[in-house]
Amino acid sequence: MPEVGGKVIEVLFSAEEIASRNLALAREIAKRDYHNLLTVSILKGSFIFAADLIRAMHDAGVEPDVEFITVSSYGKNTSSTDVRLLRDIDSEVKDRDVLLIDDILESGKTLKFVRNLMIERGARSVSIAVLLDKKHKRTVDMKADFVAFECPDYFVVGYGMDVAHSFRQLPYVGRVVESD
Repeated sequence: MPEVGGKVIEVLFSAEEIASRNLALAREIAKRDYHNLLTVSILKGSFIFAADLIRAMHDAGVEPDVEFITVSSYGKNTSSTDVRLLRDIDSEVKDRDVLLIDDILESGKTLKFVRNLMIERGARSVSIAVLLDKKHKRTVDMKADFVAFECPDYFVVGYGMDVAHSFRQLPYVGRVVESD
């Protein structure tokens, strides 16, 4: 197991596995009949997944517009709080197909909030792509259309996801292993 910043990380999904799933997801997305597709990456955690998925979409023949939205669903700790919009998108979504891209679907609160926002603004459709799905953590009725991996019940880091702003740079998804 790799050691990063003095912490041992157990790799759950390798960089190679993630790259393979991104291409598979992009091919699934390409099969949809999207109209004037706009991808909306939910920052901060999804930034690496979104970049890689959008490049894979290009390879699959999909040319979306790209936007970013910043919402907060966590306080200074790791327990969920209310969702707040911190930075909005600049693009019009009316009559467009929107693909929300997020790192992890856990409680569902964040994605439900952003999905409803896009629908209220007149999006033709709103689909969801996530790197990780933690179905057992769901507190609201929410399902992703495109899922790279089902995630075990661990607090995960890497590939854009962090703990206290650390570990985002890792090219894989893992969990910090507590030492005795």
